[in-house]
Amino acid sequence: MKNCLECDEKIIGREDKKFCSDGCRNAYNNKMNKDSTNLMRNINNKLRKNYRILCELNVEGKSKTTKSKLLSKGFDFDYFTSILHTKTGNTYHFLYDQGYLALENDYYMLVKKDN
Repeated sequence: MKNCLECDEKIIGREDKKFCSDGCRNAYNNKMNKDSTNLMRNINNKLRKNYRILCELNVEGKSKTTKSKLLSKGFDFDYFTSILHTKTGNTYHFLYDQGYLALENDYYMLVKKDN
């Protein structure tokens, strides 16, 4: 007999079952997947906010905006998920599939990666 990973009750049913109920399975997975520290939670919140801002301003998949517009919406240039250096020497910063490239005069090209 096996015991539930969440509540330690005896499990009845299939041999490979790990939880006694859907509630225990959900509670266990929520605990395992939650952000473990305030630092992680704060960083993930900033990444999500930046991503939402880029999605809002870049509906067509390619657009142009200003630095002041990004900043006025709360965009934080210190938080991104990856950097892409192109053969032409351009540097794109990405938040998942949404990216931006600094242009002249505080303008930014917003792009969306095709997956």
